[in-house]
Amino acid sequence: MRAVLSDPHISLAHGNGGRFMRELIEEVFVRHLGAGNVDASADAVALDLGGGEPMITTDGFTVQPLEFPGGDIGSLAVHGTVNDLAVAGAKARYLTLNAFIEEGFESAVLDRIVASLAAAARACGVRVVAGDTKVLRRGEGGGVYFATTGVGVRLPGARPALDRIREGDAVIVSGTIGDHGTAVMLAREDFDLRGSLASDSASVAPLAESLLAFDGLRFMRDPTRGGIASVANEIRRATGLGLRFEANLPVAEAVQSVCDMLGYDPCYLASEGRVIAVVAPDQADAAVLALRGHDGGRSAARVGTVTGRGTRVTLRTELGGERFLEELEDDPLPRIC
Repeated sequence: MRAVLSDPHISLAHGNGGRFMRELIEEVFVRHLGAGNVDASADAVALDLGGGEPMITTDGFTVQPLEFPGGDIGSLAVHGTVNDLAVAGAKARYLTLNAFIEEGFESAVLDRIVASLAAAARACGVRVVAGDTKVLRRGEGGGVYFATTGVGVRLPGARPALDRIREGDAVIVSGTIGDHGTAVMLAREDFDLRGSLASDSASVAPLAESLLAFDGLRFMRDPTRGGIASVANEIRRATGLGLRFEANLPVAEAVQSVCDMLGYDPCYLASEGRVIAVVAPDQADAAVLALRGHDGGRSAARVGTVTGRGTRVTLRTELGGERFLEELEDDPLPRIC
């Protein structure tokens, strides 16, 4: 295995603009992301968007631990950025990457994470074309943080937006909820728990693109921090309409077991490879079938209904009652993305 850098740990000199910083950029970032994509000598790059309507998003990633079952901060940075564009109806084309590396961080771990980031970018069909590197003093960071900007083009089809949602619309989800939040929690071993559950971190672009074919598509979101309950309350705030989830929410057995033991609610736990969508009721069943045609949507289900103005977000219980899903105030699992 080739040596990554001459120093096995990142030092402040790797961020001072001199030889060590050049070696860090060339031997880690350019080597994995491709010399044909990243021009380390340029201050700006030209983008070919193919004449489509451009769309842009930005995000930051501070997950702990940096590597977890099903992913790491590198692949998560790509998936999170690509997914924000996908649920807005766009196809991601380019990413920029800012890396904030803590002094003393192992260069071999950084190399592994950037290799994972590069593999995820290739799998998603996006190019990392620009970036920046900063080194923080020891104790001022969490190993490595990433900040990304994603640029894409709007795809033909429906234009999902909050103002399209109507009373009576159906709510669907593309798969089990809370997998990422639970996997990260288990990886931390804060509660002396062990398990084989993996994060659902993945691109949702194929799922989102399949839904764009439905003219009854109203809205899409990837339910990351705060889970599907937070998305539902976002809908309520923006539209004045409520939302009722049924008792058939898809939850993996391992996720439900952890929630039962520790008192968490899967409706508030993050997913990083799922889509929650609002669809005209007469197209909901067909939309669910379209999702089930993709690997990431095998357990897609119709899970709720948009209710009348002035109503709240509720969940029907297995006993036939309902309970409120209030807007999240405290963060149950900090640093999960």
